[in-house]
Formats: sequence, structure tokens, C-alpha cells
Amino acid sequence: MSALSKFLGAAVVVAALAAPAPALSAEVNVYSARQEVLIRPLFDAFEAATGITVNVVSGKADALLQRLAREGVNSPADVLLTVDAGRLVRAKQAGLLQAVYSDVLAANVPAQYRDPENTWFGLSVRARPIVYATARVEPGALSTYEALAGAAWRGRVCVRSSNNIYNQSLLAAMIHHLGPEKTEAWARGLVANFARKPQGGDRDQIRAVAAGECDVALVNTYYLARLATSKREAEREAAAQVAIFWPNQEGRGVHVNVSGAGVTASAHNRENALRLIEFLSGDVAQRLYAGAVYEYPVKPGVAAAEIVASWGPFKADAINLSVLGENNAEAVRIADRAGWR
Repeated sequence: MSALSKFLGAAVVVAALAAPAPALSAEVNVYSARQEVLIRPLFDAFEAATGITVNVVSGKADALLQRLAREGVNSPADVLLTVDAGRLVRAKQAGLLQAVYSDVLAANVPAQYRDPENTWFGLSVRARPIVYATARVEPGALSTYEALAGAAWRGRVCVRSSNNIYNQSLLAAMIHHLGPEKTEAWARGLVANFARKPQGGDRDQIRAVAAGECDVALVNTYYLARLATSKREAEREAAAQVAIFWPNQEGRGVHVNVSGAGVTASAHNRENALRLIEFLSGDVAQRLYAGAVYEYPVKPGVAAAEIVASWGPFKADAINLSVLGENNAEAVRIADRAGWR
């Protein structure tokens, strides 16, 4: 090799070492089970604050998990945004999420609303209390979830199918507190008290209570808020005929769950993904989130939407929500044995 060739080769190496590292891609790709119309304002605020473009693929929660699993390391997704801790735990167990460490998230998200191993983080809190017909039920007649399995409520209870993960997570929490045997006995008693075969979603249960098909129902609170603020008069009228009762206030508290997010195992824009989740846990996004979806902010000190705040404070179950995923399989088996279809 000539002296010139050696010089040029050395120069290339030096130049390569001296060159600045390539800039991170100014984008982040999100697989979202939340309706984009509800969360786009949050992403717009993040884009304005950071200059990072948020690309969103929306879909059903379970379908997105299946898609992530099929795509594997080739998935373009950097963030999974979904509902229910049970699904977040499923994603973790399937190896679809990676652990991240963030002082911001540790400060913004209470410990019970995030994975102990930092693979997922709650971003909003959703409560699942009892809704009752104000014309037919005195609040003093209500007390706990367990009491709904008693003879006094025979033919008076509405609830959606146990195929829905919201009910599976309620059962999973009860397994943690009561054990499998007592939880199954409760499920059998609840089934015996059904006013009708489980059908429809939570809004349908509220409408059924308002229509007199049943007197009480188990629902997530944000569905009542959406009916109460609907542009349709019939939905507002239905909401006006019911009220919320917070059960188990002398004991473990109301069953709660989260919507949340995690950085995918395949993330190509890992730093941007973490910045997005941190932003979603902060004051600006939490206020937007609360106003858009009528769920409770996960960050302490951020106010809930006006209609949500009007329902008053309550004691929430303080278990770490990873339990909901860990007990999910047993919850499904209990529901099947109890005849809760």
C-alpha cells in the first residue's frame, strides 16, 4: 500500500470517528387502543412541545396485541397504548414490552398504577362502582360488591359479559382479596341475581337501569359521564335517572383499573417513546386526558373533569394492578364455572 493510500485510509477513519452521531428520528410510532379523536389533542401538544411527530395506528386492544406478537422484532411500533392493566400484563408476559427507567414516571405515576418491573405505566384511572336507579333504590340499601350476591338483589342486577376484561379484572381483584373459593361463591350469587342475560356494553347497562329492566349495574364511571354529556337528549335523560354508589368504602375500597402504555420490545425510537409516555403522565396531558375521556388523572394533584369531580371522592383499592393480569386466567375459569357468560 502506498503512503498516499495509507494517509487517505487513516483520514477516513479519523473523519468517521470525528463525525457527529446521526440524529434520532424525529418521530414515534404508537399502536393505540384509544380512539384517536380522543387522544390526538395530547399527541398534538407533545408534537408542539418536542418537534417529534406521533404516528398512530388505532385498533381494538386485543387485535393490537396479536399484531405486535406477529410482527415481532420487525414491528414498527415504539409505544403500546391500551386499556386495562390485565392487557398490559398480557403484553408484558408475551415479551412485547421492555423495561424502562424514568425518574419522571416514578414521580408522576403512583406505584400501584405501574408495573413493579417498569414495563408499563398507568396514564389514567378508571373506577368500576355500582350505578343504581334513584327512583327505586335507596343508597342506604347498598354497601359492597359482595352484598350484590345476596337474596335482596334477586332479578335486579345488570352487568355485561364476563368475556369483557373489565369484569375479568374485577374478579381478579376479588381473588386477591377474598381467595378463589369465596370469589366463585360471589360470582354464582351474582349470576343468580341477574335481571337479564349479559348483553351490550357498560352504557347499555346504564340504559337498562334507567329503563327499569334492572335496579343496579356495575359500570366504569366514564361511560356515565359520556351519556350525561351526550348531544342526544335520550342519553342525557337516561344518565339523569341513575347515580353512583361507591362500594366497599369501609374496607378495601372501589375497584379501579387504568389505561396505560409501555415501550415496545421492538422500539426503534426508544428515547422518543419514553419521552412521549413521560409527557402523557405530566400535568398538561393529564388535564387534557381527564377532559377528553372522563377518566381520573393518574398523577396526584391534577383535577378531574367537572362532571367526574361532582361524584365526590372515594377510597380506591390500593393493590398493585399487576395482580389483575396475574389472576386473569383464574378469573376467567371462575366466571365460566359460575355460568357468567
